[in-house]
Amino acid sequence: MNRFVARALRAVAVLTAVATFAVPAARAQESRTPAWPTRPITLVVPFTAGTASDVLARSFAEYLNKTLGQPVIIDNRGGAGGNIGGAAVAKAPADGYTFLFATTGPAATNKLMYGNMQFDPERDFAPVALVAKLPIIIVAKPGSPITDLASLIAHAKRNPGKLSIGFPGNGTLGHITGLLLGRAGGLDFNAVQYRGSAQIVADLLGGHIDIGMDSMAAYVTNIQSNQLTALAIASGRRWPGLPNVPTVSEAGLPGFEASVWYAVMAPSGTPAEIVTRFNTEANAYLTSDAAREMFAKLGLEPSGGSPDDLRAFIRAEIDKWGPIVRDANIRF
Repeated sequence: MNRFVARALRAVAVLTAVATFAVPAARAQESRTPAWPTRPITLVVPFTAGTASDVLARSFAEYLNKTLGQPVIIDNRGGAGGNIGGAAVAKAPADGYTFLFATTGPAATNKLMYGNMQFDPERDFAPVALVAKLPIIIVAKPGSPITDLASLIAHAKRNPGKLSIGFPGNGTLGHITGLLLGRAGGLDFNAVQYRGSAQIVADLLGGHIDIGMDSMAAYVTNIQSNQLTALAIASGRRWPGLPNVPTVSEAGLPGFEASVWYAVMAPSGTPAEIVTRFNTEANAYLTSDAAREMFAKLGLEPSGGSPDDLRAFIRAEIDKWGPIVRDANIRF
């Protein structure tokens, strides 16, 4: 019995010694993990100031300024369809102080088109959070006999190659959505490429083109004032700001969806705990009054989810648009 007690006491002594050394070791490890953030964060927007991505990024940054306790600085680096800004972030230190406010192009579809990209979005970025989607909308010029998607398809089939559709640039999501529509509806149309949305709106209002296919933000005001006719939205559900405009699925092409989307990406290798914290802040932003107001104004749909959700979404987008881009031989 005495031997048993002695052994038990020795075991307790060993465990006590281990615990005594383990606690300081754990505290030492904690002290080696610095708090984040301790200095300003740069959020690179790969497009110029005033674009939808810039406006949304600034709203997001203003929210983060308050919740993170450090300034979040917007750095506009436009050019090459978003690739200049994307490359800058891909090459930045993976220390949690540089992030990309990415869009569909630099985060996914550009790799299908550009032969000299300096980065691969799936290899060189750590997904953080999918923030929002901005559906593609199909609109008609004032006074057009085309009043819905069915009449657009019928008109295009009666007049192959004559229906003029304006897009915001070769290879943009509006453009490749038009190609997807052509494939789904068996249509042949005249693609008219512009440098952005403003000139499409102007030429629609002037009656110089028949149809516009583009992300919603630039068109909402003219639709709500009845200057342009919205035919359909390429979304999974109707947008509350335009409740009478059907989705493309409702209008006759089931499952047809296309949206420009906005996501936060970090340089590959960014510490997981920082990615998790930033993801938490992004999801919280989506429930804020600032986000609700911004989304209602621009026609945005909140997204959210985990970094793994974003990784899977990006792969699905690349798989979806790859055949369309290859068939059209869109290369830069």
